Amino acid sequence: MGNRHSLRESIFGGLWRHNPGLAQILGLCPILAISTNMVNAVSLGLATVLAMALSNLVISGLRRWIAYEIRIPVFILIIAALVTVLDLAFNAYFHSLYLVLGIFIPLITTNCIVLARAEAYAARNGVLESTVDGIAMGLGLVWVLGLLGALRELIGNGTILSGIEMVFPNLKSISVFGDAYPGFLLACLPPGAFFILACLIAGFNAINARHAARASRKPPSSSAQAPILSPPAT
Repeated sequence: MGNRHSLRESIFGGLWRHNPGLAQILGLCPILAISTNMVNAVSLGLATVLAMALSNLVISGLRRWIAYEIRIPVFILIIAALVTVLDLAFNAYFHSLYLVLGIFIPLITTNCIVLARAEAYAARNGVLESTVDGIAMGLGLVWVLGLLGALRELIGNGTILSGIEMVFPNLKSISVFGDAYPGFLLACLPPGAFFILACLIAGFNAINARHAARASRKPPSSSAQAPILSPPAT
């Protein structure tokens, strides 16, 4: 039961409470640079999920044989090897998308989110827990990237899923506002990414604050009430 509760906490923490993009605000370079549209953002996010899950799995399995003094170089070496495999796989199976993502796939190696979870969690927990933690943290980044990319693409170009043909050749992007939409260039530029991400973080904090305020107004449960005193002895 305790292990199941720990896994639920890891999943909820990665997807919401400790979300790397909104709560920890890590990995801003790929978040801001590659989120010009939803397809690019989600594709890089899914590559990060694989890198985090595999690196956490390997590091957790080898943690007993990795000396504490050299753990960081060893972690980076493991992550770099796995990211190289992902980079070659993207080049082989999604070459058009690989050309668009460019250097950001190899840069997953130095992404502070990946190394932070390896150091803070995988090096201290079991294989299953570490793998689930890597997947949850990665998926937390994916939905933030996807939402940010979708908003930037929608506001900037009036479309959704632009570039989807690079992944699924039979599909096409959706024009939401029609061909007459003039576009909003700021949303496609780095300053627009900062503004939209700031709005997402503000909404995230507002939801958490509202939830905390609602929880504080709840009446105490019956079990938390003062204990009933026993009658005096006669």
